[in-house]
Amino acid sequence: MVAVKVRNLTKFYGELKAIDRISFEIEEGEIFGLIGPNGAGKTTTLRILATILSPTEGDVNIFGFNLKTESEKIREIISYLPEEAGAYKSLTGLDYLDFMASLYAKDFSEKEKFLKNAIEIADLKDRIKDKIGSYSKGMVRKLLLARSLMHFPKLAILDEPTSGLDVINSIEIRKIIKEFTKHGTTVLLSSHNMLEVEFLSDRIALINKGKILIQGKPDELKKDFNARNIEEVFMEAVKE
Repeated sequence: MVAVKVRNLTKFYGELKAIDRISFEIEEGEIFGLIGPNGAGKTTTLRILATILSPTEGDVNIFGFNLKTESEKIREIISYLPEEAGAYKSLTGLDYLDFMASLYAKDFSEKEKFLKNAIEIADLKDRIKDKIGSYSKGMVRKLLLARSLMHFPKLAILDEPTSGLDVINSIEIRKIIKEFTKHGTTVLLSSHNMLEVEFLSDRIALINKGKILIQGKPDELKKDFNARNIEEVFMEAVKE
């Protein structure tokens, strides 16, 4: 089943065309990576799919719901983790997750279920009871990812999920994302770290200056361009 259909999506900021008639599809249960340099249009695309921004032109369909007319229904089945997301430093990790679970849940029983899920995802051990202000950047990112995934969204939209993290924390975040697709969650993620997204994603789209250059499975793209990695693919695709 196709989870996400994007057709001729365009976004202007004044006279600046941030994204230019891009189209792609995401299959249910897969990880789809949107890769490109800073300013390529990745975050704008994700914000539109997360119903935060309105497109100038084009159509988006998410699990059968039209973005323009059914945005409320889309918000019920997705989660969005921005690159610049933060958490309340004066709260403990546990209190923060408890608060977020209460926003997602319909009743107390569901809230307790979501909270349990989040604690397991974050895997902060006893540090979950410490204030967030004492956390490292990697711990905060795991907490925020747990917040985004606790309710098992049908689509998780993750913007630069490992931005600024060291190798160990990045690997842990990748494992969490990979594991979650086994529960049926579809993932759309963006990154300028092409090697990371190549490792994580079932399929990718390379975007530059608001346009999608190429898309497909990483191994197939590397074969088509006789490249060792997606960075080399990108450099060749930009030339064309």
